[in-house]
Amino acid sequence: MDRMKKLLSRLDLAWREFQDTYQGLSEMELLTPGVTGTWSIKDIIAHVTTWEVEALKHLPLILRGEKLPKYSVRYGGIDAFNAQATANKKDLSLAEVLREQARVHQKLVDLIESIPEEHLEGKTRFCHRLRLDTYKHYQIHTAAIQKWRSARKR
Repeated sequence: MDRMKKLLSRLDLAWREFQDTYQGLSEMELLTPGVTGTWSIKDIIAHVTTWEVEALKHLPLILRGEKLPKYSVRYGGIDAFNAQATANKKDLSLAEVLREQARVHQKLVDLIESIPEEHLEGKTRFCHRLRLDTYKHYQIHTAAIQKWRSARKR
């Protein structure tokens, strides 16, 4: 399997696993706070989408060999960035969050499909950033939602 197919397969598997964690839940359940800290599943979906947007901004910079802006300088750190992004999306409806999720994820897949193979080796800056912002990130929130759902069953 070539690098592109392998990467897209890894991304797709983690993406589907993330989405499967909340399939079949009611809108009320998707909006219930406390899944991760005070976040609802809707908040987590919006958060994951925010990081895909960050990937879309930063991956082209990496390909051009440019330095990435530091979250510590620009926002006061990753936690501050996450808090600001969550606050900015708090008033979006579930439908809006899901539409944005689908649109952004497709743009990300399109970007990856356009990347020359040499940038898709596991040790490149491109792959490192992609891994952190996407499939490894999805796995963190997949586990959190699964844990929350399991705890609710007891």
